[in-house]
Amino acid sequence: MKRSRFTEEQIIGMLKEQEAGMTTADVCRKHGVSTATFYKYKARFGGLEVSDARRLRALEDENAKLKKLLAEAMLDNAILKDVTSRKW
Repeated sequence: MKRSRFTEEQIIGMLKEQEAGMTTADVCRKHGVSTATFYKYKARFGGLEVSDARRLRALEDENAKLKKLLAEAMLDNAILKDVTSRKW
């Protein structure tokens, strides 16, 4: 997945600027993002604080690790079933 060039803190800062009264077009022009990207950020990070975004990122990382461990365990299980089912 392509990484954003902005951190979660920067994105939340952009959203706070818009909520404080700046127009969306001015915020987008200031930070060099399109309005579509801004609204995508708003859909994902709207209403979050910086600490919430950090916690969300940590949970996503932990979830990715657990999915990888589960996939490896399932692969090992499939290999063991395949080895035991063969006749020598």
